[in-house]
Parts: sequence; structure tokens; C-alpha cells
Amino acid sequence: MSVRVLIVDDSATMRGLIAATLGRDPAISVVGEAADPLEARQAIKTLDPDVVTLDVEMPNMNGLDFLEKIMRLRPTRVIMVSTMTERGASTTIKALEIGAFDCVAKPSAKDPRSFDELPAKIKAIAASPIGRHEPSRLEQPRQESASAPALRREPQIAASRYSPDGRLVAIGSSTGGVEALLAILSHFPENCPPTIVTQHMPPVFTASFAARLDRLCKPQVTEATDGAPILPGHVYLAPGGDAHLEVARRASGYRCRLVDAEAVNGHRPSVDVLFNSVAQSAGRNSLGVILTGMGRDGAAGLLAMRKIGAETIGQDEATSLVYGMPKAAFEIGGVGKQLALQRIAAHILNSTNQ
Repeated sequence: MSVRVLIVDDSATMRGLIAATLGRDPAISVVGEAADPLEARQAIKTLDPDVVTLDVEMPNMNGLDFLEKIMRLRPTRVIMVSTMTERGASTTIKALEIGAFDCVAKPSAKDPRSFDELPAKIKAIAASPIGRHEPSRLEQPRQESASAPALRREPQIAASRYSPDGRLVAIGSSTGGVEALLAILSHFPENCPPTIVTQHMPPVFTASFAARLDRLCKPQVTEATDGAPILPGHVYLAPGGDAHLEVARRASGYRCRLVDAEAVNGHRPSVDVLFNSVAQSAGRNSLGVILTGMGRDGAAGLLAMRKIGAETIGQDEATSLVYGMPKAAFEIGGVGKQLALQRIAAHILNSTNQ
């Protein structure tokens, strides 16, 4: 049975482009189109699609307001389609927190092939139970979360323990990663272990995501820059689209390195590239975590980390939006321990505080 998709966009040209892209995949059927949320609401009721593609900015009701309504009244698998602008990216990050499953950027001169992954994303999330994806409840910046007191009681990590040779945490994620990373990093203390993250995300979007994480979490969260020192109390997010993020070891300590190279496993930045660099530069002084996402990116790199003596963690199937990347890593022996998402932050803190 094919995946039934409803396209919601105020631009007839964009609706046609999305329909043409999806029409090339025999496993997907476009069952309807809507030009605004009012049409979309009726179409969802009538057509009962498996997946909805939703434009961020539309007339009559913006995409965020509409998304909040349908997630509250009729939970639906939604992929946000956004412009490659700072405003569009910021809105999309909020949509992913509200409950959208994933996002794609509208084609542009810089990224004319941005829809190439759309069919695969649609098929991946169509196979995911809707109830598994719970919208974020993080609304206020840098405040304690009443919903997870057990994790908040984990001991703080003394920043003085970390030297240039201190233990690093490397995290890789893709589809569903926005929620998963929020769930983990929101429980990190201000003096957390130095943490490096590669999340598959279009260009421009990662800057908005890093800024959002920085407001909601206690550590300082920034997009990684070439040569930036990797320090306790900091989380570094790989910039989307233009380069791979690696960890390099210098006499003065660990530093971020942005490498302009071809995509690996179809991704740039690639989780495999990050994990392999951590294995080479930090070895057993590192901890690797692979989270929800489709495909195999990160599996080989996590195995390299485990072989060198690093501790490795994989998100379990029950809490993964898409159990692709963690499954691939587990099947080849890269995962030392599988954990539910809600247990990962506490495990990281306990492990790096020894």
C-alpha cells in the first residue's frame, strides 16, 4: 500500500514541484492539495492522509498556528517545508518542537536539490507510530523541567575536572533529532562535559536550532566554527550543508575543524565523519551517542569509537522516531549500550563524572 500524502502550500508552483517529486516514487500517492490551512483542515478530515507536507508561511493562518491545532485535535505526521531564510528556519525549529516530524528546505539557487530526500523522509515517518512523537514541553529558557525531576537530580559535573585531555561527548542524529537533542541537552548542567553534535539539517536551519538550544538549555550552545576550542560547559553544533565537523587534537587541547569535502552517506555534515575524527583524536577519552534518524550515517564511525575503547550508546527502538541510524550501528556492533531516550542524559552525566 502506498503512502498517502496531502500537500499544503499557498504557491501552486510549489505544490506542483512537490507533487512531481513525490510522483516519481511508486510507493507514494499524492491524494490531495490545499492552498491554505482552512482547505487543509477539511482535506485532512476527508482524505485521512498518512503524511502532510506543510508550508511554514501561508495566508489565513500561519503554519505554526495550524500545526498546533492539528497536533492537539488530530495528531498527524507532518513535514515542514520552509524557505531558506533566518525567519523561515526559526519558525521551522519551533514547528519541530510543536510536533512536526521533520523539515525540508524549499529549493534555492544554493540548494536546488533540497527536495531529493523528501520521498525517503515521507516513507520513513509514515512507518513511525504517531504516538511515539511527543511535542516538546520546553517553553521557558534555562529553567528546571518539572516533567523530569529524576534527571534534574543527577549530580553536577565539576568543571575543574576537565583538562585539554578531558572526556568528550559526541552525538549524531537525524530525523526526530530536534526533539531528542532537546530531551538530552535540557538536562545538562551549566558545566557539562564538552559536547559536539552533528544533526542532519539544511543550511541556515542549524544556526536557528543552536540559538534555540542556547535559550532553552543551561550550557552555552553555538554553531561550531573552524578552530574553536572545545571546552566544558559548551555544546557545538555542526553547521548545516557546507562542511563536515571534525574534532582535532592540538597541543592546547581539542578544537573544532570544519572540512570542505564531499558528502558522506549522502550527508554533509556527516555523523560518520564526526565520530571517526573523535575516535582518532580522543580515543577512549570520548563517549559516542547515536540517536534517531533514517539511514546508516554514524554506524561505522560509532563502531570505530567503540573499537578504540570509547563508550558508545544507541537510542532504543521504542523511543526513536525513526530507528534507522541506531539500528544500523547496533547491528554492526557499534552500540555498547542501548537506552531509552529519557535515560541517556543521566547516563552521560554519570559516566563522564567518574
